[in-house]
Amino acid sequence: MTATDSALTALSQGWCALSLLHGRIEAHIERALQAGHGLSVREYSLLDVLSRQHDGPGGHLRMHQVADSVVLSQSATTRLVSRLEDRGLLNRYICDTDRRGIYTDVSEAGLALLGAARPTNDAALREALDEAAGNPELAPLVVAVENLRRP
Repeated sequence: MTATDSALTALSQGWCALSLLHGRIEAHIERALQAGHGLSVREYSLLDVLSRQHDGPGGHLRMHQVADSVVLSQSATTRLVSRLEDRGLLNRYICDTDRRGIYTDVSEAGLALLGAARPTNDAALREALDEAAGNPELAPLVVAVENLRRP
């Protein structure tokens, strides 16, 4: 085995650990959001991203920006938006300055559901990270995640 092979193996193992951590966190949050609020992780993420939009230049996201933000294809994002719109959680409208653009806003019902679900999401995330911290392979990744947003 060459030094390059060792580095690639370590890189691969790191990627597998990161993938495992992500999967465990997502599954834990999914169960909590479904049980408490009837939301999937993707639905919650979409509502969260769209709730951060604002009026003014650059304040509203186009569908491809939303898709990038929730890590879905544009077609999957469009289907997700349609499902949430059918549930009364989102509203779509034509852009005033570019009639080709369609924007999506979170409805009052969507904001209320998001507000109720946010503590559940945060608690489930904390629980999943705490559980993963007990695994020696995942513990360094947990520390990295916890330090991402610290000033």
